[in-house]
Amino acid sequence: MTPHDATGDQESVYAGLLGDTDASHWAFGTGFDDPLAGVDTAVPEGVDRADLAAYCLMLGDDALVLAQRLAEWCSRAPELEEDVALANIALDLLGQARPLLARAAQADPGAVPVLPPGSPAPPEDALAFFRDEPGFRNVRLVETANGDFARSTVRLLLFSVWRLALLERLRGSRDPVLAAVAAKGVKEVAYHRDHAARWTVVLAQGTEESRRRVGAALEAVWPYRDELFTAHPVERRMARAGIGPDPADLRAPCAAVLEEVWAAAGLAPPEVPGLARVGGRAGRDGVHTEELGRLLAEMQSVARAHPLGSW
Repeated sequence: MTPHDATGDQESVYAGLLGDTDASHWAFGTGFDDPLAGVDTAVPEGVDRADLAAYCLMLGDDALVLAQRLAEWCSRAPELEEDVALANIALDLLGQARPLLARAAQADPGAVPVLPPGSPAPPEDALAFFRDEPGFRNVRLVETANGDFARSTVRLLLFSVWRLALLERLRGSRDPVLAAVAAKGVKEVAYHRDHAARWTVVLAQGTEESRRRVGAALEAVWPYRDELFTAHPVERRMARAGIGPDPADLRAPCAAVLEEVWAAAGLAPPEVPGLARVGGRAGRDGVHTEELGRLLAEMQSVARAHPLGSW
């Protein structure tokens, strides 16, 4: 009897899974469609390849690092449904990170860390697991420790409101790869935003303790907001080239969405200064908080211990 023989008395419910040896569909988040299927992956004429690679690293690292943070909630969320929801959000972000890092590697192969001969790691994995902390270009918001559930919720709210505004505009990018990733990502991040907004309102209007916690979370996370809207020179050049939006143009639409959430929750953003830059540099420049180093040490440990391993 073959594994797919439905007439046998030992039929396995896993037969359909065992018969499929193509694991590529697991690379694209919770949906199984490759967002780049049929897309012209040639770098658009006149676009600086190094700048495009750096820009893709920025967007890919944002998604990768927050995916890792959210994965830390597995088995620790306040309820089972939320455990599943946060894991799915993390998978969505991981599915966005992979093609973005692959695009960075294609645009500028010199950005990919050199691995030992015989390593089976694809370029996007090399970028994820073999760069050191200064090589990451994510905004500092995504690397912050999870804290309690309220803090993770408010962090996800700020990030997803900003990310959705970015992806909506990125759908019109001159780069077909970025446009395709954004087209799929808009649907995913719209859910992330609504999920975080609903929980923010629930916590703010719940018990005295839940309201205290969401207020403390907003106080802790709010200083990271300015970095989202401060353009790095690469982002400015990509905006002029028609590749991506100027981050400064996202501030007003994001503020409008957040105002709706604050009104529904009965909250007001705190009047606190933005997180200080270091010598004028921040996450997009490879300057991070101590928390990123600890996150990478855990995330990269197995790959670095076994650079020739196949998974």
